[in-house]
Amino acid sequence: MLLDQSLAVRETAAGALRNLSACGGFEVCDDMVTKDIMTPLVALLKECSAGLDANQVSPKKCKDTNKNYIEDIANEAVNVLWNVCECNGTAVSIFNKEGCLDAMLQYLKKFSTNVDLAISAANCLQAVTEDNPELLSSFSSSAHQVLESVMLSSDTAMDYILLRTLVAGTGWNIKDTIPSNSLASTVNAMLKIFSESLAIDAGETIIQMKEAETQRLKLAAEAETEENMDDMTDKSILNEDAEMEETPKGKARRKNNVLDLLPSDKLELKQVTALLMAQQTALEIVVNMCSSEDPSDDEWEELSSSDESDLFMENSYDEGSGLLMSPLCLSAEVHAALLNYLVPKKILDKTAFPNSVAVDLCAHSPSWKPLIKKLNVVQCRALTCLHSILLVADVDCLGGSSALQSLSQHLSHLVFSQSVFPKDAEFLEAVTSALRALLQTMASKNISQCITPEQLITLCEAGIQCSNVSVRVNVVSILGIAGSVLAKVEDSAETLKMIGKFLLEVAVKDSSLVVAGEALDALFDVFADGKEAETAAVEIKLLPALKEFQPVFKMRIRKEGKKQYSTDQLCVLDNIKMNLRRFIAYQETLGKK
Repeated sequence: MLLDQSLAVRETAAGALRNLSACGGFEVCDDMVTKDIMTPLVALLKECSAGLDANQVSPKKCKDTNKNYIEDIANEAVNVLWNVCECNGTAVSIFNKEGCLDAMLQYLKKFSTNVDLAISAANCLQAVTEDNPELLSSFSSSAHQVLESVMLSSDTAMDYILLRTLVAGTGWNIKDTIPSNSLASTVNAMLKIFSESLAIDAGETIIQMKEAETQRLKLAAEAETEENMDDMTDKSILNEDAEMEETPKGKARRKNNVLDLLPSDKLELKQVTALLMAQQTALEIVVNMCSSEDPSDDEWEELSSSDESDLFMENSYDEGSGLLMSPLCLSAEVHAALLNYLVPKKILDKTAFPNSVAVDLCAHSPSWKPLIKKLNVVQCRALTCLHSILLVADVDCLGGSSALQSLSQHLSHLVFSQSVFPKDAEFLEAVTSALRALLQTMASKNISQCITPEQLITLCEAGIQCSNVSVRVNVVSILGIAGSVLAKVEDSAETLKMIGKFLLEVAVKDSSLVVAGEALDALFDVFADGKEAETAAVEIKLLPALKEFQPVFKMRIRKEGKKQYSTDQLCVLDNIKMNLRRFIAYQETLGKK
């Protein structure tokens, strides 16, 4: 039916397949590809892209004379393609071989007149360009020009902000195809787009947009009431037979008006949704930027000497936006620039809890309620982004000791400010990952920590109950970092005993070998040296407990290892097993003194 003679059938079929692929996940998408959805889908997409300029509008029987069937069919079909390509590698291979890139670029060019179609194409492009080196050779200079034209667009509506963010993400994915003399300026352009997205307060925007929606619907209702009153006045001068004929027509007309208003009825909601999607996407791309490998010195020299007349390179610093404009690439310089520019002003703000007024407004509106989840997702992505930057940035770039201590207080507030300890696994993983990276950075630079031992124990006792293994690993690691710092402080033996008992219990009882191994690693760090650590170790009988646990740990690795854990995890566990033997020997040496 994707290639049915009827355009209406094509659109409906594509819409149905879109819903199936979106709701069915990997299994349904795999089944679609197996049953050769790609052959008619690719044919339809190529036919639509070739007919974009034909401006084929609705058939005469359709009352919506402004409807463009070609673009609407294309929009549904592109979403089907996007869904199956995200779930199935064969679909991506077919995308590459069948030249679907050209069709996506044609749809992207329509951004000024059909932003919905352009956003669908941009979503698809971002998905298929990720980790797809085979496609890179297809990106010609004209393809880059299409992407650049979108990135340089100036429309401030939120759906256009989303569009630019998605295209910037595609640009990052294909950075290896960008000429070296313009790479720095292109990355700066991406940062400007991300900044534009992240600078907007989503909570305040929701409040403003909800009020705008309320006022608009109120005015529309008043206008409809006036129209109905006029109809009743007209009918009063008609005879009974004429009135009986007119009444159903009047009802039909009002029904059509309501249907026609449905898309615009969600205008404000659509804009806010686009903003939250843009912010989530921007944060995810920044995480990818932080995890990229550094270039060689020669590559950095080329980038540093690039033509400063390139895109967004007219000034070294844009005081209006606070954008650091120095040449950026996949290096320490990028990481520093990302931090100096995005974290203090943008990303850190997004790590806070969503605006309570905005959340309350959404909670009382069924159509707006899903935004609460989107707000929480943005917060989690911001915390993940912060974690990534903390792993790669220099302390000076982070703002020095005072800035790190303030950040520590901020993260502590996120964990402990609620009346009930957070239980959402995604939030806990994100916030504990950020806190772990921060405390590790502070410990490595001997910066005093603002989180009290009591708070740490509270965090760990709650976190260790989480079903998410990453959360449990994080809280155990956090306790190990804090404990190793406390071991150097006088009169800390009592606190170290509390930490040691907790870590021992986790090592012995946790169902995951990964968590148990992390707990052992933390014990090694906390009780590595120092008089306070020695005293605490003796009092909690650390040595006999570890000697008793050693054969159990070995046996668990032997029995559970190959069945449940990856090669990398087994390698780490083997190292911990070896370190456990050495640590026991070290503790025995201390006992002989």
